[in-house]
Formats: sequence, C-alpha cells, structure tokens
Amino acid sequence: MITEVRSVLLTGPCTDDPWLSVFKQWRSVALIEIVTDSGVVGVGETYAGYFFPESVPLIVDYVRPILINAGSFEGDTLDVERLTNRIRTCCQYWARTGLGAAVISGIEAALLDLKGKLLDLPVHRLLGSDQDAPDRLPAYATGGPSPWPTDRLLEKVDFYLGLGFSAFKIASGYLDSDTREEVATASPAELEAAKVALLRDQVGPEVGILLDGHMGHREGPTRWDAETAITVLDAVAPYRLVFFEEPLAYHDLTGYAELGRRSAVPVAGGEQLSTFAEFLPFLEREAFAVAQPDAAWLGPIDFVRVSRQQQLAGRSVAPHAWGAGVAVMQNLHAAFASPNTVIVELPPAAGPLHRELWGDSLSFADGRVGRPDQPGLGVRLTDEIKNRYPFRPGMEEFSSVPGKLMRS
Repeated sequence: MITEVRSVLLTGPCTDDPWLSVFKQWRSVALIEIVTDSGVVGVGETYAGYFFPESVPLIVDYVRPILINAGSFEGDTLDVERLTNRIRTCCQYWARTGLGAAVISGIEAALLDLKGKLLDLPVHRLLGSDQDAPDRLPAYATGGPSPWPTDRLLEKVDFYLGLGFSAFKIASGYLDSDTREEVATASPAELEAAKVALLRDQVGPEVGILLDGHMGHREGPTRWDAETAITVLDAVAPYRLVFFEEPLAYHDLTGYAELGRRSAVPVAGGEQLSTFAEFLPFLEREAFAVAQPDAAWLGPIDFVRVSRQQQLAGRSVAPHAWGAGVAVMQNLHAAFASPNTVIVELPPAAGPLHRELWGDSLSFADGRVGRPDQPGLGVRLTDEIKNRYPFRPGMEEFSSVPGKLMRS
C-alpha cells in the first residue's frame, strides 16, 4: 500500500563538462518519491524541475490523495497506467499538456520504478522490451553551444571524443565563451555549412555529427522560418549529419511537415511536447524523421507510444535527455523498450546530480550505452544525497527573459 508521496527538490553542480559549465554552473532537480508500507520506495524525476522547481510540490501535494487511496496491491496488481490516467483525468482542465502533464510524468516514472522493484524487473521490461532488446545502443555527447572562435569548437569536440564518444551534438550559430554573445559570421546556411565542413575535416567520416537549431525557444529575427530552415538543411546535407534537431518552433506544424517532405537531412524534434496527444499531429504528418520524446517530460509510457507510432511509419526515435540522473535513466529504459531507437543522448562528463543518482546503473564504453537491467529504474536517492545538495531557489534554466536575473 502507498503510504506517502513526496517531492524532493535539489540543487547542485550542473555538469563537470568544462565546455558547458562556463555557461551553466548549477541546476535544480525535482524528484518524486512514492513510499509503501513495505518500505519499498519508487523514485521518478520531472524535467519541470529544471525550469520551475517550486511548482512541483504544489502539484504533487494536490494529487497525493489519489495515490494514497489507491488501495493495497501485491505483485503485479500495481496498475501504473490506470493510476496515472486517474490523475490525468482529475487534472484534465489544467494538466492535459505542459507543466501539469510533466509533473504527472514524474509521478508515473516513480510508480514504474516502484513496480519494477516489487517485481524484480527493470522498467524497460515493464514498458514492453523483450529478450531481443539490444545489449547496447549508440550514444552521443550533448554539447550545448558552439564556442567561438572555431579553435575552441575543435577543442571541445576533441574533449568529447576523448571521453569515448563517437558522436556529438552542438548548437547552431556560435556563442562567444567570454561574452556569451552570439557571433554572426555569415548567413545561417553559410555559417552551418562551413562549421560542419570544419568538423568533418577534424573528426573524419565515421564520427556522428548532430546539430541543434534550438528554434523552439527563439523569437524575433533569429528564429528561422521554413524557407530559412530548408536552405540550412540543404547546405549541410553533404556532410552526412545523424540528424538536425529543432530547425523550427513547434507552433509551425506546417513548416515541420514541409521540411519532412523536402529535406535530405533527417529532421528531429519534440522535446517540448508534453504528451502523446501533442506529438500526434506531428507524427501523423511525418514531420519528424527522428522523434525526440523526453521520458521526464511526457513520461515513459507515452514515450513508447510515440516510438510505436513512428515505427509504423518506418521512422525513428532518439530520447531527449537533459534532466538529472533519474531523468536520464527514465529515457534509457524507454529507449531500450523502443526497437526503433537510433541513438541516445547522454550528458558528457556528467555532474554529481547525474552520477550519484544513477550509481552503477549506467554503463558507457566505446561510444555505446549499456542496457540497464537492475530492478526498477536502477536509481538511488539517499538521505546523504538530499543533505549534500539542498535546494537553492533561482538556479532554474530559462530562456532570455527581460528583467529576470541571470544566475548561472
């Protein structure tokens, strides 16, 4: 029987990656614990904690009675989908998408972790993986901004390859590491083509290169329209990218569908979409060659639903994973439950709020990440971790907001 549901907010170093910490030194994390009378505790993470951590306890407290009154269960009688749907129905006016949906996804993950521990099964098995699931999947280093000048960019890429990665992702444009100002050296198409040509010369033909447009949070003249995006995609096509992420804002469904038809480069996206229902219009129009659900944003169950829809169209998924350690593990389990996963996102030189939460459940070598087979998500949340990283307000991530104090 569930006896308690509580949120845990933490703050700690964002990363040990020197190329990312220059821009972001701290991160906030929102975890959810579901406690049973047998002493077994399920742990989940919502990516909402990276952006608006103070909101998470309010929503968790609101839905706690639904879980406390779920009744007793033994073995396989913990019906995670039924309980999660009950919560979504209760909150449907304000949690069908967005923040509410994302917090419920963290609760769903905690329920899956709990059920996996009770049944002595890894979560990917609960999500539908079978004996044919691969032992390892390709992984890429998520590298954030492209630093200027270009010699710094090449040093950054060499750093990731030195960690054992055989693929990496960097952002469109250039950002001066000293001033944090964008550097415009040419038109977007010319800039990205020259950048990728430089990178391909540096790393050779076998290393995977991924670009991220980050158009989901841009506005004004720096936000691309569909014609600009297709010009950029055409310019980088000769350099064999694994995919190009977020070349448009998500309100431009028509533009994404057009890119899906016209681009020779696989178009990826979806990290801001918070439910399967939000993904569905993009999937039905085959807008994403590679869909990027985040199992800490829309939940592991909807992640797998997105994957299956993509698979019917002969298309792929690649999890978005920039939450902390529990979020990364949620995405790994969902990825291994999805046969059409093409590649996995990993934080390179991960910080303590990654390493200490995933413990030895995450294994990485030779550019590939191992299948996590410990019961549940294989994560740990100890009192020691809670005490070591107390929550500090104001460390959340945000896109540029006039008047908001920037705390890196």
